[in-house]
Amino acid sequence: MIIDNVNKEVAVRSRASIVWLILGILFIAANLRAPITGLGPLVGYIHSQTHLSNTITGLLSALPLLAFAILSPLAPKIAHRIGMESSLMASLVLLTAGILLRSLPSVTALFVGTLVIGLAIAVGNVLLPSLIKRDFPDQVGPMTGAFSASMNIFGALASGISIPLSVGAGLGWRGSLGCWALLAGLAVLCWLPQLRSRRTYASIPAKGGSVWRSKLAWQVTLFMGLQSFLFYINANWLPELLHERGMSIATAGWMLAGMQFISLPFSFIVPIIAARNKNQRGIVAMTVLFHLIGYIGLLTGNTELTWLWMICIGIAVGSSISLALAFFGLRTKDSRQAAELSGMAQSVGYLLAAAGPILFGFLHDVTHAWSLSLMTLVIVSVLLLLVGLGAGRNAYVSQES
Repeated sequence: MIIDNVNKEVAVRSRASIVWLILGILFIAANLRAPITGLGPLVGYIHSQTHLSNTITGLLSALPLLAFAILSPLAPKIAHRIGMESSLMASLVLLTAGILLRSLPSVTALFVGTLVIGLAIAVGNVLLPSLIKRDFPDQVGPMTGAFSASMNIFGALASGISIPLSVGAGLGWRGSLGCWALLAGLAVLCWLPQLRSRRTYASIPAKGGSVWRSKLAWQVTLFMGLQSFLFYINANWLPELLHERGMSIATAGWMLAGMQFISLPFSFIVPIIAARNKNQRGIVAMTVLFHLIGYIGLLTGNTELTWLWMICIGIAVGSSISLALAFFGLRTKDSRQAAELSGMAQSVGYLLAAAGPILFGFLHDVTHAWSLSLMTLVIVSVLLLLVGLGAGRNAYVSQES
């Protein structure tokens, strides 16, 4: 369906080239979360073997997000200079190197490799929505859904198999983290055809107004940031929280994986529904409702219903990230504007999100309990509703002050 309905500029290419393009997009998307979510279940092992505090461990989790904030505004400029296809290939090579570096037996390599991974993923985060807007302008919803689903599938898989790879397969936590270089290598191979068939319109035009003066762009940016704030706390701290409440660390890792698997159908369906509606305010409200049910449920301490709280959070996570990604295309008129909005939202948004794992760990260190940390998630969910109602209105980002 997607292939048959692409715009005329793309349709003139062979069917095989379109298939390779879609395959390449899906493999890049598969690498945008797995190297990060694979870290969360291993936090306890890293903490015990490196003797890092919870706050410093939270900093390790936040490094990719800080890298996103640093590089995201520059990604469109890099794409304009060397082309979108070449930029994405460079990011994949850098990602592979960062994963391998992080797995070396050195605390310094652990931190530097994690930072390199974040820089590499930042490019894909920003440019893939713009690529979809450029090459599939009439299929933004389905393609964003497929992109988001691929990202979430492998993110969930990484959460679930990190402990089995580390303990069951005897690889240790460093070997478990290093395995994801194989997935990055596959993405490099799948993206190679795009270098051979680079097109003159692959670069993003350099001229044009800035989205930074648009109120709507700021609402999209805050929506992206707040939902990322919640997601990366989930990915990095929920397994440890559940473990402290009596769950085995392996089960806690699979609980996080289950949360992400639950998110998959919603990460695919929500962008399609969003693209068919003039505004997305109703979707925003339902998404936040599930966030609140899940976090308030965890706050009550009812461990018997942990599975229900994780299901609710999973629905919310899948809906919110895919909706945030869809906003980049739905709130803009062309691929250049989509890249600028994506860069802005992911720069400011991930800078905001980077505070999440650090703050969550710090509050736990100070209080020796999870209540205050979980209350923070409830408050952020309410803020997500407020900015989401603005981001979901039927309008385009304005170039006027």
